[in-house]
Amino acid sequence: MSEEQLPVAKHQLKNWKHFLGIYTGEHVAATEFVFGATFVALGATMTDILLGLLIGNLLAVLSWTFITTPIAVDTRMSLYTYLQKIAGDSMTRLYNWANVIIFTVISAAMITVSATAVRFALGIPAQLNWYPTNMAFVFVVMAVGIIVVLVAMYGFNAVSDFSRICAPWLFTMFLSGPLVLMPVLADAVIGQTTLSGWADFMQIGSASVWTGLTASGEPGIGLIEVIGFSWAANTITHFGLIDMAMLRYAKRKAYGLTTSAGMLFGHYIAWISAGIMGAGTAIIVQKSIVQLDPGDVAYHALGLSGLVIVIVAGWTTANANLYRAGLAAQAVFPKSSRNRTTFIVGLITVAIACFPFVFTKLLPLLTYAGLLVVPVGGIVFAEHVIFPKIGFSRYWAHYRQLSHSTPAVASWGLGLVFGFGLNALDVMSFYYLFIPTWIFTIVVYTVLAARYGANQQYPEQQAQMETFYARVEVHQQEQAAQAPVSVEDKTTASRLLHIISVSSLLITLALALQTFLFSAGMPEYESHRDMFFNIAFACTLVYFSTAYWAMRRQKALTQ
Repeated sequence: MSEEQLPVAKHQLKNWKHFLGIYTGEHVAATEFVFGATFVALGATMTDILLGLLIGNLLAVLSWTFITTPIAVDTRMSLYTYLQKIAGDSMTRLYNWANVIIFTVISAAMITVSATAVRFALGIPAQLNWYPTNMAFVFVVMAVGIIVVLVAMYGFNAVSDFSRICAPWLFTMFLSGPLVLMPVLADAVIGQTTLSGWADFMQIGSASVWTGLTASGEPGIGLIEVIGFSWAANTITHFGLIDMAMLRYAKRKAYGLTTSAGMLFGHYIAWISAGIMGAGTAIIVQKSIVQLDPGDVAYHALGLSGLVIVIVAGWTTANANLYRAGLAAQAVFPKSSRNRTTFIVGLITVAIACFPFVFTKLLPLLTYAGLLVVPVGGIVFAEHVIFPKIGFSRYWAHYRQLSHSTPAVASWGLGLVFGFGLNALDVMSFYYLFIPTWIFTIVVYTVLAARYGANQQYPEQQAQMETFYARVEVHQQEQAAQAPVSVEDKTTASRLLHIISVSSLLITLALALQTFLFSAGMPEYESHRDMFFNIAFACTLVYFSTAYWAMRRQKALTQ
């Protein structure tokens, strides 16, 4: 068996800081510009945004903490390995096909988002239709996409390291953007560039950002929809259990709470910040927010640093998801190498990325993708959590040496019919469809599995499995004794690089605060804003240079 199919060894487990960094980096991305504008376009009120996003993202954190992480820590397996054990080859192959489709679409959306920054820099018109209206934009997408495909094929480790470097910088920029544009909104709403308190902030937000009306002037979504919107955005990873692949490395089940770094900043603060930046940009360029793309918003809020955000964050996210799509495709076609499958899937991804609908409709697409895989999460939850409590045998299909689990395949199919059937009948908001679909699949799988042998006991096979995993643990202990010891870089040069990188972020934030707090009028505001644009871009270059240099020094000690 490959190491990937075995439970994670004890010496490979990670501490909470590791997961804090991963979730911050993954969920603070260029797509936050898209999601932030989406809530504005859907006509949410400011109160609904402040409260609804908080509740929805807290529910997502709790879903990771009480559903995904316990199963991941108990088994130390990825979802793919666990599914192979309980459902056999047929189910696993179907699920890998679903993952190819999902991650291809997500990767395509990220490539399109990155292309909007290049489009803006080259003066290509914004692409507002579901199809491309400018061939130059198509060529930009193809150029950006080919780079993403090649890096996903050959340089994924470097991109993963670089993604972790991006997190503190993205944090700084998403805080700075609304600070820089708030004086523009204040001047348009209350006739002055400075705010006197929270009441001014609420008035500005309600009048110019989250007005409660859609672009056509109709009443927008309410609190319940906002909560469901933000909770359902990540159903693929928590209810769908995709993140078992990462959280199997967690030392404790409580580490599921580290997802709050991504949810409460990346999906709460960043979405609110993006909405403010989008509304401010709309006032500056005299357009509706629905006519803007991430390149427009980022540039007017952050200058050249904004274009860097859109390109880098979209690029790194696209690489991670294209890598996942390549792995899933390789599982479907095991005779092909990962590089080959990634290249083929990548070409399809680039073709899809030429159509702007993949990023303008990204959140609904993610919600439907979640509905596609949530039944699988329900099957695994039933097998791992419910079966032992009702006297059923966990891993019964493996004990019976079944290569095809009829209960698993049938339950997934019936779950899809049930979920999408509810959507077609418009029984409830589609943001919440994953909940009844998950419960329905759990019930169906439990009933069907009982008829195929899950309610029987397999003491001999269970003893053989326990013996096998005892041998695995001995093998991993031997590996641990030979594993290289990680050495922390405490040299003066590396500490100096760290100080410089952090200082560059603090200077950027200080300049944004200056623009927000000390712009008594529009002429002074414009002076402060231009200073921020120029110095912040220089600080961006300094930050990435020093942070990457420090990372390379640390890796040199470990290798």
